[in-house]
Amino acid sequence: MKILGIDPGLRITGFGVIHKQGNKLTYIASGTIKTPEADLPQRLKTIVTGVAEVIQTYRPDCAAIEKVFVNVNPQSTLLLGQARGAAICALVGADLSVAEYTALQVKQAVVGQGKAQKQQVQDMVQRLLALSGMPGRDAADALGVAICHAHNSDVLGILGGLAPALAKKGLRVRRGRLVG
Repeated sequence: MKILGIDPGLRITGFGVIHKQGNKLTYIASGTIKTPEADLPQRLKTIVTGVAEVIQTYRPDCAAIEKVFVNVNPQSTLLLGQARGAAICALVGADLSVAEYTALQVKQAVVGQGKAQKQQVQDMVQRLLALSGMPGRDAADALGVAICHAHNSDVLGILGGLAPALAKKGLRVRRGRLVG
């Protein structure tokens, strides 16, 4: 399975593509989509076309994107949400399934603890994917999102396969969690 991870941003959107075969993760590509100093619609168009180009180039099987966190500045949160929406539109426009993960979930999956620093995420991404050099911050975050999805897709697949048996016991899987 080829997974595309996206770290959305209005100025810089990171992307990372990995291949998952069994328990093995292999690096394919990563980089950034930088928007011009222009008005908002032009920046969003750059994100949509940039993500579409990444999809066309690497042909992922699925995608994962980081969820927006609430910022101290509501205007920044709104702008980030619009950048994220533009990226999601490009993903679903290419008929990719899109999983969403919080920064906490990504850090837990990559580093093992949710309060990890950006540098720790970069270091672990480099180690987990056996990269010869340190990826940039935005690319590392996007690769982290892809790694998080690779780990969670195993759990969700197992739980999904157990759905009929869980339903008989009055349980179901909701948002990746077992609930009664």
